Amino acid sequence: MRLFGGSALTDDDIAVPRDRDLDQRGQSIPVTYVPARNTIFLSYALAWAEVLGASDIFIGVNSLDYSGYPDCRPEYIAAYERMANLATRAAVEGRQHLTIHTPLIALTKKQIIAKGLELGVDYALTRTCYDPSPRGEACGHCDACLLRLKGFADIGMTDPAPYQHARARQEA
Repeated sequence: MRLFGGSALTDDDIAVPRDRDLDQRGQSIPVTYVPARNTIFLSYALAWAEVLGASDIFIGVNSLDYSGYPDCRPEYIAAYERMANLATRAAVEGRQHLTIHTPLIALTKKQIIAKGLELGVDYALTRTCYDPSPRGEACGHCDACLLRLKGFADIGMTDPAPYQHARARQEA
């Protein structure tokens, strides 16, 4: 995605926003938006599903705690699903009807973390950070970290992932 640039996540010349008030989320599309990212992911998944003969694609988009990304909205996913069922040989020939599943789309970060814990996710092995250190430690200051930290705080837990500053693990 660096080839396209245009995002704080893919372009070293654009700074990742830090310590934004979480109430600012969704007011505008942030500089961390990566052009067509979920469209690209879904397109690869669509091609692979057709080859495998699979009718189900799952994607972890979220529209409640999201940061204003247009490709995380339910209407985007519904439109992509309609397009996908017009765009493949298998669908046109009636051999496949594709369904895109979004199990996280209407969950809060708290609910997502709780579901992961219920399923045995080891969150110490996961990262959500937009601006990690070279060693892979989360920054604790980007929107993704702030949402994750708030989610853990909301269930009364400390995030077990490594952070650049141990204090960030306690803040939310």
